[in-house]
Amino acid sequence: MTKMERVLAALNHEEPDRVPVYPILAGVTRKLVGASYKDWSTNADIFAASQIKAADEYDLDCIVTLLDLSLESTAWGQELVYPERDAAHPDYDNLVIQDIDDYSKIKKVDYRTCERMMMHIEACKKIVAAKGGELPIVAFVFGPMGTLSMLRSQQEMYMDLYDDPDAVKEAAKEVAATLKEYAEALCDTGINGIMWDTLFASGSIMSKEMWIEFEAGLMKELSQAVRDKGCLNMIHNCGQKIYFDAQIDAIQPAAISFLYPPDDCADFAECKAKYGDKTTLIGCVPPSKVVLGSDEEWDQACRENIDQMAKGGGFMLATGCEYPSDAPFDRAVRMVNVAKTYGVYKK
Repeated sequence: MTKMERVLAALNHEEPDRVPVYPILAGVTRKLVGASYKDWSTNADIFAASQIKAADEYDLDCIVTLLDLSLESTAWGQELVYPERDAAHPDYDNLVIQDIDDYSKIKKVDYRTCERMMMHIEACKKIVAAKGGELPIVAFVFGPMGTLSMLRSQQEMYMDLYDDPDAVKEAAKEVAATLKEYAEALCDTGINGIMWDTLFASGSIMSKEMWIEFEAGLMKELSQAVRDKGCLNMIHNCGQKIYFDAQIDAIQPAAISFLYPPDDCADFAECKAKYGDKTTLIGCVPPSKVVLGSDEEWDQACRENIDQMAKGGGFMLATGCEYPSDAPFDRAVRMVNVAKTYGVYKK
């Protein structure tokens, strides 16, 4: 099977020749092209080259263009800090939203005025030109609540949800309106889908009822815009107690990339039994195991995910979140090898 055929079979809940695999190689790929973290984060040529080389060198079945969770916030002028060995993050001493009154300043932005959004779009064009049709290419976008939190800080915004929920809701709507046009432009590059990071849809951050109130409706509109462009919606959420049911209802995702079992499942086996026919499951090897434990423990974690979720198709083996940005690639190689050997479907 080709890589595209393999992943499409998994998305159609069919058993391909073997389990598709892609350790989420993001910032670590800068090493493949000898780039600094900042250059990798801001230069379309460098970022695209790193993603293409990672896919080729490690025989990945998918490309997901995860840069960092701060990218979208720069559309509203959020200043970032670019560490040497880790992902960019907001300048927490100079956040755009300083108090509740500042939410009213958040209005829809023309994505074309945002340098980093345009860089991501240009990088996707380059990746599609090189690898389009060979394997799925999925653009990574932080959802509206997550983006808004990068302008305020997660802790402060969470308190604002109680103090002035209407102010937060109005700002989130403006952010979503911007993300809608941005996602549509990404789809126009020829990618196959958008992977929405919906971190707030997890028990580690907010209740299910609160997520439904504040973000579910916005995500429903955003996911429909992507479907209207002929692209797939996927979800990434590495929070604990992720809300599969609420997100499936709002987004109808083709796949969910996750780290922990959903809030209504005791383990991954129950997740497969409950949701395996509703969405493709992606994961869920903890990235911490890249640098902790033995090779055998790493391989065993990969095998256990396959045992629990691969039967009948509808599963892709991956890390549950980003592969550590400063780690060696050896565990990525081992994950791919496990998929190619232990993850073979018996016909």
